[in-house]
Amino acid sequence: MAADEIIAELEELNAHQTTPGLAAVAIELARAFDGTDAPTSRAVVARELAALMKTVRALAPVKAEGDKLDDLSARRAKRRGA
Repeated sequence: MAADEIIAELEELNAHQTTPGLAAVAIELARAFDGTDAPTSRAVVARELAALMKTVRALAPVKAEGDKLDDLSARRAKRRGA
């Protein structure tokens, strides 16, 4: 179901801490999407949910991921016994 996927993404983005109100609205929209079979209603909810999730993703903190330079520095530090 869409609500399960949205909840998982919100948890990954830590949205309950950074944007708790938007996270709650996203969950409700996803549940509304799951709760209706009317194509027009699903389309409207999907559009609004997509726009809201775009905002949530933009406001989420950037995860620090290592790049090749970080890997090289880590190997050098390991070699030196640090």
